[in-house]
Amino acid sequence: MLGADATTFAAVFAALYAAHEVGDHWMQTHAQACGKEAPGWAGRILCAKHVVTLAATKAAALTLMAVVIGIPLHPAAVGTALAVDGVSHYWADRRVTLAALAEWLGRRIIPGKGDFYRLGNGKAAPTGTGAYALDQSWHVGWLFIAALIGCMGVA
Repeated sequence: MLGADATTFAAVFAALYAAHEVGDHWMQTHAQACGKEAPGWAGRILCAKHVVTLAATKAAALTLMAVVIGIPLHPAAVGTALAVDGVSHYWADRRVTLAALAEWLGRRIIPGKGDFYRLGNGKAAPTGTGAYALDQSWHVGWLFIAALIGCMGVA
């Protein structure tokens, strides 16, 4: 069977979402949060370290959920889901890429998206900005895709 039932999908998504909240806010170091968007290798390395920690948090949550609930997840599906999620997370957290997408959408498809991205003061209230809202909604959208992938191959 290629896919799984709705209960498996819901459990995988819930585990990924909960782990995302913990991993993106509690497990991320201050240095990673402040430096992951910096240009050059220093920023790339900090962002990669954040994504690896985040993936480990999500893997632990999925493992715990699978053991406690008794859902036999397929390791290749989970690995693929975490890789897809990790790449999308890294892409957005480098910021210049997410900002460019918001600008492009604002010019061509969704007027004002670039303006929304720039709302707020990132130093004074980083979680109250348009950039933060778009960042988190990007991540949740990809969690949905990762959950679809992660429950594949479950009989």
